[in-house]
Amino acid sequence: MVVAGRSVMVSCDVQALLYFPLFVFVLQSVRKSFVLSGVSGLLRSSPGALRELLQQDLRVCLHFTSSLLGMLHSVEEPATLGKVDQVLVQLLLELHSEPSYRFVLDEIHKQLSDQLSVKSLLPVFNFLGNLVEAAPNLAFTLATQYASLLDHLCSALLYPDEALKASVLYVWLRLFGTAGGSATQSVPAAIRDRVCVLLLQTLANASSPLLINKCVGLLSLLVQMGEAVSVLMKSSPVQGSENQITHSNNSQTPSQTQEQQPPELCPLPLILKKLLLSGDETLQATSAKCIASVLVHSPAQFSAPFIKADIPEFLFDRLAGSSDEVLLWSVYSCLLLLTEDALFFSQCHSVYGIESLVRSLKEALRLTNLEVPKQGLLLLTEILERQPPNVRLFPSGGGFVAVSEAVLAGVSSSCILVATQAANAGSTLLRLNHQSIPVQYRQIEALIEAVTNRFSELTPPPPARHQSSASLRRSDPSSQASRSEGFLLQALVCFQAACRLAEECASEPVLKENTFTAPSKHSADTLESLCRCLLRCCDSVWIPAVIRTCELAPNPQILQHFFSVLSAHFTLLPSLMPVFAKKLASSGFYRLALEHKAHLCAGNRNPNLNASCCGFLQKLSMSLLAQSDSYQHDFDEVENLLLYNLPSLCYRLSDWPCLLCEAPGLQLCEYKGPRATQFCLLIMLHLALQQGDRLLPDYTVFSSVVWLLRSVQDQGCCALPLSVLRSALYLLAVTQDKSPSLDGAPVNCISKALSSCQSFSSLYIHHPALLHFIFRYPELAEKFGPLILELWLTKQAECSDSQHTMMAGVQEKGEKRDSQTDERPDPETDRDTVELLTLVEKYPAIILTLLDMMCTREAPLAEQALRVLDLLLRGQRDYEADLCANLRPTLLQALQRLSVENMGHSDPVNSLPLVLKLLCVLQTSDPPSSSSYSKMDGVHFKLLYHVSNIAGKLKPTNTQSLLPAFNYLYCCLSLSPAHCTDRAVSMLLSNSGLMDQLQTVLSSSTSSSSAPPLPPSGLLCCCHLLLSSLITLQHFHSTQVHTSVRWSLDSAVHRLLVQKRKTDNLLLVSFLRLLQAQLDVDLASAVVCVSSGSGLVGLRPLGVEDGALYPLGTRGAQLLSAALSGLLLQKHELLLRASVNCLSSLLGFLQRKSPTTAKNVVCQPWSRFLLNCMMSSGESCCLHPAVLRLISTLLQHRSTAVLWAPDLLQVMEAVERRGVKELSEDAAQTLRQLLTQILDGVLQPPPSVEDRLRVMSVVESLDLQIQAESCSQSLQSDVLYPSYQVKHTQTHRLTCCTPTLTSCRKLKHAPVRVQHTQGGEHPECTSNVSS
Repeated sequence: MVVAGRSVMVSCDVQALLYFPLFVFVLQSVRKSFVLSGVSGLLRSSPGALRELLQQDLRVCLHFTSSLLGMLHSVEEPATLGKVDQVLVQLLLELHSEPSYRFVLDEIHKQLSDQLSVKSLLPVFNFLGNLVEAAPNLAFTLATQYASLLDHLCSALLYPDEALKASVLYVWLRLFGTAGGSATQSVPAAIRDRVCVLLLQTLANASSPLLINKCVGLLSLLVQMGEAVSVLMKSSPVQGSENQITHSNNSQTPSQTQEQQPPELCPLPLILKKLLLSGDETLQATSAKCIASVLVHSPAQFSAPFIKADIPEFLFDRLAGSSDEVLLWSVYSCLLLLTEDALFFSQCHSVYGIESLVRSLKEALRLTNLEVPKQGLLLLTEILERQPPNVRLFPSGGGFVAVSEAVLAGVSSSCILVATQAANAGSTLLRLNHQSIPVQYRQIEALIEAVTNRFSELTPPPPARHQSSASLRRSDPSSQASRSEGFLLQALVCFQAACRLAEECASEPVLKENTFTAPSKHSADTLESLCRCLLRCCDSVWIPAVIRTCELAPNPQILQHFFSVLSAHFTLLPSLMPVFAKKLASSGFYRLALEHKAHLCAGNRNPNLNASCCGFLQKLSMSLLAQSDSYQHDFDEVENLLLYNLPSLCYRLSDWPCLLCEAPGLQLCEYKGPRATQFCLLIMLHLALQQGDRLLPDYTVFSSVVWLLRSVQDQGCCALPLSVLRSALYLLAVTQDKSPSLDGAPVNCISKALSSCQSFSSLYIHHPALLHFIFRYPELAEKFGPLILELWLTKQAECSDSQHTMMAGVQEKGEKRDSQTDERPDPETDRDTVELLTLVEKYPAIILTLLDMMCTREAPLAEQALRVLDLLLRGQRDYEADLCANLRPTLLQALQRLSVENMGHSDPVNSLPLVLKLLCVLQTSDPPSSSSYSKMDGVHFKLLYHVSNIAGKLKPTNTQSLLPAFNYLYCCLSLSPAHCTDRAVSMLLSNSGLMDQLQTVLSSSTSSSSAPPLPPSGLLCCCHLLLSSLITLQHFHSTQVHTSVRWSLDSAVHRLLVQKRKTDNLLLVSFLRLLQAQLDVDLASAVVCVSSGSGLVGLRPLGVEDGALYPLGTRGAQLLSAALSGLLLQKHELLLRASVNCLSSLLGFLQRKSPTTAKNVVCQPWSRFLLNCMMSSGESCCLHPAVLRLISTLLQHRSTAVLWAPDLLQVMEAVERRGVKELSEDAAQTLRQLLTQILDGVLQPPPSVEDRLRVMSVVESLDLQIQAESCSQSLQSDVLYPSYQVKHTQTHRLTCCTPTLTSCRKLKHAPVRVQHTQGGEHPECTSNVSS
């Protein structure tokens, strides 16, 4: 059908087409519309057909066009008018000829000039607007060649018809909205300015939504032109009556009566303010965009009118109740520009709108368009940044909590750009003037933790092989690596702001204490909690993240803030900084900061980074120095040296050796110049190396320091600053192992430098390498060896005192500690002692220095020297074989000197107890092969003589010297064979002063008067043991006794019966040893005169039995037997052994004096009960040497308390289960003695044949075991088991005595101890040198 119609039309001649408009005119309206539709369809379906036809005759073409233009006036039907408009536009576009366009524009201009009816112009304006929209090139022609037509368009805006105004504005919209903007720029300025004025008038009086929309649309175009904005903002106020702006859906009709405005007030802000009051969010958004467009041209010029018109207030109100993306973004942008004017803040618009902004931010963060919250956070940042400090935005905690929650939500956004902007806002929020009262520390912690948690999502730096491509990606702002780096930078700024806030709050007492915090929240909202959070996050997350990011391509800005953050921590938590500083230094932060300074700050580049690095290095260094006692006196000197020289220290580490080896000239300032720079390098090398960070190789450091010392001396200046000389000495000591030994000249140089210091202690640093360095070179050891040893031991003494003070404080607080834990020495002290022992092993001459120090120095230092010598002698490493023999002459001279110095003085010198203690250590540490075990002459006898004389002359109250003196005398007697002790015993027994001293000690322990103080238990122990040895050896040698010691047997038995629970266990052990020695000699020793009372022997005259047993008596024997049986039930190891030994001696005494009494004692029912209690304590108790010896003793004296079953059978079963190889040597020997008694027929009734075979089998196994161990049998024994008992029928050897024992626990005045050995072995005879 279309093809047929086309053929018909083409076949028509031109004359027929000439009359087509007339034909259309006479047709009915429906027919007109149909015909126009056909023409329109033809133009669409057959492009070019009609153009070819019309181009055949120009007159016909123009006539046809003119006829259609005329129909715009004549046709009244809207639908038909629309068809005419459409056909005209299509026709002109089809023709696409300049003459046709000009013809149309001329016709329209003619119609406007003829002053036709205004109403009839409406379709013409609509057509013109559509034509300009369809043919954008026409706009330029119109703007440049039809100024009069444009002027008519302006005049048309004066007509009151709003539909006409809308159509005219539509033309202007199309004209100014042409793509490319050429037409816009070509519009004459006068016409453009007139359009601006008329637009404001029209918009001010517009009431229809169509007109308002057209006005707003045109306004949004005009405000993009700077010239138009100037006209719009300078226009006179609009006068008029009541105007209305009606919402497009008529649901809301807000009105504002136009008031008489002051002449200086611009109408555009008022008009836009009306638009903001409308209920249409589109108009609100457009209004905000217009405001923003105006402000963009010149915020300083145009902000004030808008602010004075309260536009910010209305913009904030729009934020409060809208979630439209366009509106929010527009308002954010507008307010962002308004914040550039100080008037915005002076009129408190920020205070008014901050709450609305925060609420809108929370809504914006839920939107999918992430540019909206980004813009909102930027606005928040600017408000927080520009807000005057004297006007608080958040006077209460609730407001701050709300804004911090919004920022925290932004930080947690999935978009890294939004999170970056939120971190920026957080950094401005964390200013002191934005904090509420009380400060919301918990919210600040949450914000910092949220920023920290984002680090795990950052894009890690690429590996090294992709470094070049990574650099390209980093340079691209849109790359993920660049965005991650941007977030890290902004996060660091935020973290630094938090640190700065913490510092400021710490200086304000009210903020620091947070006085107004609710009690329920006070524990969490504290400044200390915030500071700990900052340190924890920095240590665990921030430091690794920054190092990882800047490892390949360091960012100066990131590093600047990073080092500033690290510096801030040194003032936030001073108590934790020693540990933090050591961790930083040991992790290589000296190297990190110095390398970045050299790489990024050389040549005066990045001054802020340089200052940040210098501040960090300064605080790190001073924190490390503050922990050292050596730098307390020159702390300020080092601080000034670093302060003046760190900024210029921008050299690579590889250049440092050259700097150290330069020979600078004289410098005028102490803290500035090349030499000061060298000093600064030494201190940095020292501090870094002290924490394990070797900035340079050891051999390089060693040679550089030696060269520097020689260079300084060559200039004629020997005295270096103490801090520099100390660092040089430390570096030489620590790096000496990997460096060659020095010859004479460098050593002399070092010696001269050290001698220039008035006090060597001011150079001392407690480090083992310093000891080894000084003693490595004899010249240095001769001058400074004693000094450094004294300083080393003094430091140990201080550590020991502090350890004891700390433990005393713990005990005062009531904290329970295990006794072994309490006595455990400080690990640092142990290491120091090991180092000193290693040094002594390498340089044995130090021993004499220590010995001299012990004899001549004050108590704490002398005691430390004694402690080292004690450990040295006990260890007996690879020193000289006869070390003890070499030390004895020196100690003899010391004793002689002390004896002379003590003549005429009431009090002995302080070193006497220490010398005596060392003698004890020498005696007990002497190797078994030493001659001291075979003879008692020469130096040994002289020492014994002097010690005994000194002991006899000492005051009884001088227990510090008496105790080691008695201890030494006892060691000499107990560790020497009996046949070698005759001279020693004679000399001791002839010393009346010594015997009187022993008497005094014994008497004071039993005195009932409270006047004299009781002697220490350790002294009593030694007294008892010494007397026991004298009794035994005097009986052995039949030595003459000049002075006897009185001893009450009543008091002895009374103590064992009644006072045993109040007496120290080891004192009871020594007491039993003395009683045992007395019983072995039948209580008839000339050394001790035993007295007895009626409580033991009864009334006189004595009976036969009492006379035979005098001075013990029958009742005394029974009481003593009961007391010893009670002690056998104690759990103490030595007490158990001593009780069994003493019971054995008692039964031997009774057997010799009164066999009937002995029989009664061993056959009492109590003996059976005692044995049952001990055997029922388990297998370990059955095989205990003391239990086995008890059974053997009872069998020896024919006791009926011992039975084969269950006693001996239980022992046999226990041995068979355990095996003889598991028994200790002592237990094996005692068990063999017991089983031999059984085989000899002592047991009644005797065992069966089968049981005897079992016993014989065990005895054979024991013989083999004892024979195998005989080669390693120790010569030492103990108080419980003498190797030889005193027999009255034959002469024998005495090898065993008690060790120099006292309590295992620390006694207040007891310097000796017993070291227990496992499995019941003999305790070692040792001395404890601690008081």
